[in-house]
Amino acid sequence: QVQLVESGGGLVQPGGSLRLSCAASGFTLDYHATGWFRQAPGKEREGVSCISSSDGSTYYADSVKGRFTISRDNAKNTVYLQMNSLKPEDTAVYYCAANEVCVAGVSDFGSWGQGTQVTVSS
Repeated sequence: QVQLVESGGGLVQPGGSLRLSCAASGFTLDYHATGWFRQAPGKEREGVSCISSSDGSTYYADSVKGRFTISRDNAKNTVYLQMNSLKPEDTAVYYCAANEVCVAGVSDFGSWGQGTQVTVSS
């Protein structure tokens, strides 16, 4: 069974850090592009970051460039999202999903996890 499971969310103060994990079962992540997405209340789901399968190229939304870092541990079949200098506007449910390539629409990604809540508040 193909499954992605996110973890690592929580409540953090502005300027703080969190590391999210996306663990895969039933398939090998380094054969797929893996993306992180987020959805805030009342807003559409948006892409945050992605790491490609072929050469490990990484992509970031402008709003998180310089603050978030995506990485992959092939031995653990897990993709991480290190989030630093968090802002209240980063508050959302964060999801991971897989696709053939990173350069694609949100709806092209599949095997969505259940999401993990990130709340940035003082």
